[in-house]
This record gives sequence, C-alpha cells and structure tokens, in this order.
Amino acid sequence: MKRTLTPDDIEAAVYGGAILGGGGGGFIEPGLRTARLALQVGSPQLWSVDEFDEDVLSATVALVGAPAAPNALVQPAHLIRALDLLQSQLPGGRVAAINTNENGAETTVNGWFHSALTGVPVIDLACNGRAHPSSVMGSMGLHLDPDYTSIQAYAGGHPEFYVEGVTKGRMEATSSVVRRASVEADGWVGVARNPVTVGYAASNGAAGAISFAIELGRVFLDGGVQAVTERLGGRIIASGTVGSYSCEPVEGLDIGKVVLTDAAVTTLLFVNEYMVAEHNGERVGAFPDLIMTFDENGVPLPSARVQPGQTISVLVAPASSLILASTMFMADLYEPLEKALGVQFAPRSGVLAGAPA
Repeated sequence: MKRTLTPDDIEAAVYGGAILGGGGGGFIEPGLRTARLALQVGSPQLWSVDEFDEDVLSATVALVGAPAAPNALVQPAHLIRALDLLQSQLPGGRVAAINTNENGAETTVNGWFHSALTGVPVIDLACNGRAHPSSVMGSMGLHLDPDYTSIQAYAGGHPEFYVEGVTKGRMEATSSVVRRASVEADGWVGVARNPVTVGYAASNGAAGAISFAIELGRVFLDGGVQAVTERLGGRIIASGTVGSYSCEPVEGLDIGKVVLTDAAVTTLLFVNEYMVAEHNGERVGAFPDLIMTFDENGVPLPSARVQPGQTISVLVAPASSLILASTMFMADLYEPLEKALGVQFAPRSGVLAGAPA
C-alpha cells in the first residue's frame, strides 16, 4: 500500500513511538516538531514493503547519542546532510527508499522530513520495532556478514560542536566511530547508514513497524495507558513516587537506575531504554520486553526525563506482543549492556526475555 502521511498521523506516530521507545527513542516535543515540519515542506510517503522492487536500495536513518545530554541538537538540515553524505559514497548516488532504525518518539518519524524534501518514500519497516541502545542491534544482522562493508554518515550539533563525516568498515568499528561523534557533538547526531536491498530489509527487519506505532498511538490517544496495556497484553506493575534516580552519560549512552518508594521497591535499570524491571525483588521484565514509564498525567515518560519526587506508573509488556528483528535475540549483542549495568539479562536462544523458565 502506498499512502501520503497526513496531519492525522503525526500525534499517533509520535505517541505510539514514544511508548514503543521503552524509555529511549527520543522525546515527544521534537518528534512532533519534525513531523509537522515534514508535512509543511512536502508530502512524505509511506509505502509497504511489497510496493518496492526487492533489489532496490534502502538506507537506514537514525538518531545516535545520549538523550539526556543537555546541549544535544539535531536539526532537519543535519538529517538531510547525513543522507547526502551517504549517497555520495554509493554507485549511482541514490537510494530508492528510506527506513528508520527503530520506533521511538523521534525515531518513528525518522525519514519523514527526508521523504518530504527528496520524494524518496519511507518504508513501513524499521530495523527493529522497538527502540534499542546499540547501532549493531539495529543492523538487521549485517554484523554477521564478513563481506559487508558498513557505510555510516553523520551530522549534528550546535555550531560550536558541529561534526559531520562518513566512516566505512566493519559494523562494530563504524558504529563506535558514530557513537564517538555523538559525544563530540555534545549529545546527538543524525545518521544515514548501511544501505541494503529492500528484500534484505524485509527479511531481516521489522516490516509493518511504522503502521503498528501509528495504530498503538491511536489506541493511546483514544483510551490512555490502560487501553495500551490491554492492546499489548501487558500490565501496570507499579504506580508510585520516584525515590531515587541516577543517569550517567557513558560513551554516548545514558546509563542509570530508577527506584520507586512503593512497598515493592520497584526498580528499573536502563541503557537509554529500560533493560530490567524488578518488583518485590523479582525480575518481572527484561529487554526486549517493553518496559515503559508514564507520568502522573499518563503521558509517556522517557528514562532521561524521570526526576526524583515524580509520580509515575510502570508498564511491562511481553516481547511477544512487539514486532522485533532477529538481533533482539542475539545474546552476544547484550554483553556490553550487561557489563554497563552489572547484571545479566540477555534472552536465551529461542526464548523471549520475559517468558517464564
């Protein structure tokens, strides 16, 4: 199906994306601004995977960095610059489609501005249907191909911190370069990376992820947190006051902990996204399960915006209710996250993180 994105899609995409961000994926306000600007300057297109020839190229567009960084800046011009830099490295110089790396308040609408200005359609597909902290998790398995050369272009930052560039090489190495660039940019960079055929993306990514975010956003706008909980087959594990909160930027990632003052001492650990939820001393959710916080008004609250003294509620929904890529079940990709948090939570082979033993 081919369709033109409309103003009615904006809030649904951003709020649905915010929930699927699971604590990461950017913030609601800039997501709304970017989506509205896209529709002001053009007519972004959203096409289903089956509308493309399998052999044409799609590029992933993304935001990389630490959401809590106070001076982070990625403007629409930076997004276009990153795409131009990527295309300058490609034979023929053009991609036929754009896909986002993940769902999130800002990342679900990744590509809308690009599409509005260039006419290149956005695929109804994400590298992963929920937000994730590492670029390799959003690589659709390309890191396993020894012959694949990753190309990643980036741009972002206030004028005094602005950086741009292109890096080529192995997936892990180029991802590390971009992550470091986000630090030099004082928080965020816009990225265009890893061109692959649409056929490859369809087989290894999360097809239908954007439509799912828009649908979930409409559920939320119509019925609030409870309706979302029912739609995702999840549960609200706690509602209470934030007693303590820590968030430390480490190598371009926000690493921290939220502890509620409820009787169960509900505890959340995050690396941008919430990784682990504990309740009454027992683990009740672990990435890629969706763990998400909402403020006292029921608005999605990312990990970087939590503050001590806030009243929040915590949703946990099983990974089986999400549209996920295979990288979410590759235990080796969890190793740096587990090291950062000091706990093990990677899913066992073939077992969802939140599934009973």
